[in-house]
Amino acid sequence: MTLASCSGSTDAPASAEAEYVSGGTFVKSARNDPGDLNPFKAVQLDTWDLVSLSYESLIYVTPDGEYLPWLAEDWEENGTEATFTLKEGITCTDGTPFTAQTAADNLNYNADPENATFSYGSVIDENVSATAEGNTLTVTSTENDPFLAISVGTIRMVCDAGLADPSILSDTTNSTGLFDLTEVTPGDTYTLTKRDDYTWGPEEVTSDTVGLPDTIELRVMSDESTAANLLLSGELNASSIAGADRSRLDAEGLTYTGTRNSVGEMLFNEREGRPFSDPLVREALATAIDRDEVGSVVADGTGMPAVSLVTKTPLLCVEEQPNWTLPDTDLDRAAELLDEAGWTLGADGKRVKDGEPLTIKFVYNAATATHAPAAELVQQTWNELGVTTELSANDAAAWSDQLYTTFDWDTGWVQIAPGSPNVLSTFFAGETPDDGGLNFIFVDNPEYEALVERARGASPDEACEIWQEAEKELIERFDAFPVIDNILPTYQSGAVFDQPNYIQPTTIRMLS
Repeated sequence: MTLASCSGSTDAPASAEAEYVSGGTFVKSARNDPGDLNPFKAVQLDTWDLVSLSYESLIYVTPDGEYLPWLAEDWEENGTEATFTLKEGITCTDGTPFTAQTAADNLNYNADPENATFSYGSVIDENVSATAEGNTLTVTSTENDPFLAISVGTIRMVCDAGLADPSILSDTTNSTGLFDLTEVTPGDTYTLTKRDDYTWGPEEVTSDTVGLPDTIELRVMSDESTAANLLLSGELNASSIAGADRSRLDAEGLTYTGTRNSVGEMLFNEREGRPFSDPLVREALATAIDRDEVGSVVADGTGMPAVSLVTKTPLLCVEEQPNWTLPDTDLDRAAELLDEAGWTLGADGKRVKDGEPLTIKFVYNAATATHAPAAELVQQTWNELGVTTELSANDAAAWSDQLYTTFDWDTGWVQIAPGSPNVLSTFFAGETPDDGGLNFIFVDNPEYEALVERARGASPDEACEIWQEAEKELIERFDAFPVIDNILPTYQSGAVFDQPNYIQPTTIRMLS
């Protein structure tokens, strides 16, 4: 039996340490209140902001997709089994030990469909089970999974008290983290305090590592301009700024880190009876879009070509160049495709089929400043083709309602941000919301589904090539249309840190 393995650590350079000063408070803004803090149920980005400041996983993934030891000191795997050796001396914030059995209980809890956790169905399911013996955790899958270790290894771990009664996790934390949640003022401030007994961080971080703050403060702050002002004054150390305030932060020399953001991704509602259930209509309206013009607006001039529908760490099977190609802009070709689909151009300049006009409801996130002007450009283009385009700006509640309940949308700036092609497949090959699944796009693509099944049964060396073919099938069938990506920046003031997806507290270093 051939096994792949991974372990290792690095030390911070002494020259970098000279710039750091230990202590103080690291302050980060959050756009919305985190709400329910239970990591098993967390969905919203602001909730994960806080969850990621406290809870840890077996494996740490760097922003570049490198795998480092965290709660596990090493691991090995094949397609159906992964074995982890946990580090010695790990304790929880309540003083209890974190053992291999605790890790096994976490994985078995997530694998139970009745618990309906965030990880269930995407990185773990009932085919996976875990056992412990001493300091060794063994994870077994009844089906081949070429990424078994990294899938289960990045699940955030809860301590025994939280597993025994998950209801306590809604307003407190129960974790192994370097920082413990010590004070909560809902709607305002969440304060985490550094422990003095932490020894198991990635890259050998401990409570005594130079540059760590004493406390972390997550401050609810919805207005970007206010956050930008506080970054400039030094009252904030970190804030995600995506709008017009970026220019003055850049002018003042503030640096930022960030994650790839599929800001220009378009998905299509293929539910029966909607216009985009016809692949010819999807191809026509995608082909009509001037990606250079629209992409420049939606990415606010900071765009980069999309290379994958997978945009978050651990960035499984993401290559430097995509395996798919996008169509050249061609309005004449778009018109021909609409004619072929039966949408004929009437004397009034509107396209009609069976007496009904071709009407497209284009949705977007109202909080993203570039979404509206970019949507207006698409509307203008589609109007030239005789399409009636209705723009619909959504807040968070309306967004969820339209996509998962009423299904009253056709396309728009609709993004998903998976870290692996397997997670991606839960949106494109899984059950629809009618049956409790995540396929809110109502995609029915037999070729893609066949490739997904092949990839899931492949060896680690073969799987990525098949997953890339599967992604190509989605793009070239116009089940998804990635107009452009950009970097969603988190600006830094008075501190530096890594942000694979969310700020990792073990990487925060306060600057002198």
